[in-house]
Amino acid sequence: MKVYLDNAATTPLDPEVFEAMKPFLVEDFGNPSSTHAHGRKVRAAIESARKKIAELLHCTPGEIIFTSGGTEADNAIIRGAVETYQIQHVISSSIEHHAVEHTLAMMEKKGEINLHLVKLDAQGHVDLSHLEYLLKEFPHALVSLMHANNEIGNLLDIQTVGELCRHHNAYFHSDTVQTMGHYRHDLKQLNVHGLTAAAHKFHGPKGVGFMYLNKDKKIKPLVHGGAQERNMRGGTENTYGIIGLAKALEICYREMDEHEKYISGVKQYMIEKLKAAVPGISFHGDSGNLSKSLYTVLNVSFPESEENEMMLFNLDLQGISASGGSACSSGAATGSHVLHAIYPGSKRGAVRFSFSKYNTKEEVDFTVQKVAELIKVEA
Repeated sequence: MKVYLDNAATTPLDPEVFEAMKPFLVEDFGNPSSTHAHGRKVRAAIESARKKIAELLHCTPGEIIFTSGGTEADNAIIRGAVETYQIQHVISSSIEHHAVEHTLAMMEKKGEINLHLVKLDAQGHVDLSHLEYLLKEFPHALVSLMHANNEIGNLLDIQTVGELCRHHNAYFHSDTVQTMGHYRHDLKQLNVHGLTAAAHKFHGPKGVGFMYLNKDKKIKPLVHGGAQERNMRGGTENTYGIIGLAKALEICYREMDEHEKYISGVKQYMIEKLKAAVPGISFHGDSGNLSKSLYTVLNVSFPESEENEMMLFNLDLQGISASGGSACSSGAATGSHVLHAIYPGSKRGAVRFSFSKYNTKEEVDFTVQKVAELIKVEA
């Protein structure tokens, strides 16, 4: 049996999405910036996709800017906000995605910003009291905090953070790559200035994403070289990717309640099976708590064992695809910066299993059986 449980890294392309993309791969090939009929047809399709996304998120089409993915979108918003509003202080956390963490670290090293890290509780949640303290100390700051952590699945109270930022006149950016398509985002209700998304996290194609930019808090572009995307992102648009992105998000919203119920059931089933099969097992962050974490992510903490170091390799040999953390860090010898920040010095093993609508309880049974065979708990 082949089992794919690394959906937080990327998801399989939905067949319906592929069908929507096909005409723009083989027939409608015009450059959307061209004024002839071939180009106009493609431009119309892009604008229709933009309008559909805006309708789903309750914003205006002009607030949706297409990018190559979440990393570019995070970089564009962070750097654009700092430059546009001459922001000196940035508030973030030690467990952000590297697209945010590395960008801010580089900017701080260059002397472009002063970086302040909000405290985390024992489970890795943002300390909202400390965030409020930092906002009082450094008003007019940029706050960059992800909606859900990609490794441990912890959810941020994005509504409360948005209100705190509004009260202290801060620019609020949130990496929503892991929650877009899995939770509803009503941008009429959220006080957020910039959000990011990547299509491949919700059964769309790779290499395309978008950023939401609040029309009242416009920023300077990161990518120059053309007037595309309302002068906000130079470069010929990834037409078939954009079509696929919009279709994938449309499907997600159409089937969201059904999928959340189903995937939550698969995750809860795996929690119960692992607890029964592996003595001393626990779950990193709040990933074992369905009310406080992504229903798509379960980060398993194994008791100390010599077998832990080879767990991912051995699972792969058994036909099971999982992750030790972020896919963007695969191959890195330093381990997870998220787990190091929350559990400094811990020698427990970690595997992130992440689920989609295509996973089954039969796959969970197979995976848990193989984990139980592989793990050897020291006495």
